[in-house]
Amino acid sequence: MKKIAVLIEEHFEDSEFSEPYETLKKSGFEPVIIAPEAGKEYSGKYGKSKAKSQKSLNEVNAGEFDGLLIPGGQAPEKLRLHPKAAYFVKEFGAQGKPIAAICHGPQLLISADLLRGKKATSYESIAIDVKNAGAHFLDEPVVVDGNLITSRKPADIPQFCAAMVKVFKGEKAAV
Repeated sequence: MKKIAVLIEEHFEDSEFSEPYETLKKSGFEPVIIAPEAGKEYSGKYGKSKAKSQKSLNEVNAGEFDGLLIPGGQAPEKLRLHPKAAYFVKEFGAQGKPIAAICHGPQLLISADLLRGKKATSYESIAIDVKNAGAHFLDEPVVVDGNLITSRKPADIPQFCAAMVKVFKGEKAAV
């Protein structure tokens, strides 16, 4: 069973965590919740979702996983304050492993310097940051470029999940 790291922090976007997380489980993956602290319960931005971290950033490395999911909300900005978070994301990029980031999730791709020369999308308020990081920004529900899957907002979750599952399975996503 493929293990997928799910990187969270306080105030993740509820639906951008819960729906992809459940999709991963239903699709036969083993999602593992990673956060700054292990065994801590983190809350979604609207309090609709809670997630208990299974491992801390300090006790994991990308080699243990087959892919990475980065939900949006305020969590990616908070994760940027943890040096290990950007390093963890950068490891996935260096190993060519798939990374799925939705909404504000690409903020961590920026911190890990993984967007230069790539096609990507994000929530509209950070589109300029994505462009400034060297990406070709596309205002589309989901963009797949090599190992990167990016998406804009909660309304795009169905397309995001479909592309994420295909890429995590090693298939080509039709987007």
